[in-house]
Amino acid sequence: MATTRTTFTLDRELAAQAHRLSVNISAAAREGVTAAVKRALGESDRAAYERLPEEPDDFWDDAEAWGSE
Repeated sequence: MATTRTTFTLDRELAAQAHRLSVNISAAAREGVTAAVKRALGESDRAAYERLPEEPDDFWDDAEAWGSE
């Protein structure tokens, strides 16, 4: 997996708590960004479906009937 370096701002007290609790801030940031991207992709997919919902398609009924014979 290729990686890229990035910088972000973190509240000083939160950073101190993370340090005291031995939280790996880089790993936590990766987890948070991964979760945010998954959530955004889901929201994007939902919005696309709402703009252009699927319509019933008789082709699949015929294809299923053909496959069961």
